[in-house]
Parts: sequence; structure tokens; C-alpha cells
Amino acid sequence: MTHGMRTDTHSPHSGGDRDWRDTATRYALVPLRIFLGITFIYAGLDKLTDSAFMKDAGAGSIGDMMRGVRDSSAVPALVDMALESPVAFGYAIALGELAVGIGTLLGLLTRLAALGGALISLSLWLTVSWAADPYYYGNDLPYLMAWIPLVLAGAPLLSVDAALRARRPRTGEYR
Repeated sequence: MTHGMRTDTHSPHSGGDRDWRDTATRYALVPLRIFLGITFIYAGLDKLTDSAFMKDAGAGSIGDMMRGVRDSSAVPALVDMALESPVAFGYAIALGELAVGIGTLLGLLTRLAALGGALISLSLWLTVSWAADPYYYGNDLPYLMAWIPLVLAGAPLLSVDAALRARRPRTGEYR
């Protein structure tokens, strides 16, 4: 090729002779894992420790928040399900965020944790932040998009998943 654009995505070097682009590529998902993990842990703990949030009604309660977004959500049936038991739903979301955050931060069952994070973000986008106008003012859609690379790639480095994978005995060829 006569143009100067790099078309390969992997270095032709093997072994320890990697360039900075290969290193950056290998570690590209680590900052995303750290950010999403810490954010979801914080969000879960924030809900669990907020006495006003875990109530059926009242200022700042999950119940009042869900009633307030019901008519503007994309899927009012989801809100109706949550309103059957708002406090239980609040605990489910908070504990789900905590589990997703811990799994993502540690890199433990990362793809499953990321799928859980994507589903939480999707449900919040379709309910709580659906009415944000313009759409990019709502934060749940960008979170949903941020989970997708982790659903696809998992945590190949600096993770419990990678450590467990490295300990497995290699028998035969990869299929």
C-alpha cells in the first residue's frame, strides 16, 4: 500500500517486543471496568444508605420517583411492576448495582456482571430517563453503551476471570 495509514490491528512483533499501541489495546477496557465498577458500587450503596429512598412514599422515595416517571416512560408496564412493591424494587436495583459493580471491578464473571449492568441501565433508560430531552441529557443510555464492550470482551487482564483461566490445565487443542 502506498498510503500512510496503519491498517493492521496487531503488532507483527511476537513475545516481549510489543509497542505502546499493543499495550494500550490490551489494557483499553481496564479504565472502563474501574469507572463502571466504582460507579455502580457507589450507586448501590447510596441507595441502601439513603433512608428516604427506600420508602413507598415521601420526598426522595423510590415510590414517588416511580410514580413521577410512570406516564413519561417508554414502557409504563415496567414502572407498574415496580410500583407493586417499590421498596422491594429499590432493594433489588441497589443490590443488583452492588453485585454488578463488585463483579466488574474484580473482573469476576465479568461478562455476566456487564450484562446485568446493561440490563439495569436499559431498564432505567426505558423508565426513569426516557423523557430526557434532548436524549443525551439522560445518563442511562451512555451507561448502557459503556457496558457493551465488557459484555463482548469480558475482562481478559487484571481480573479474577483471567487468573482462573490461567490456572486451568490446557489439554488438547482449542476448539
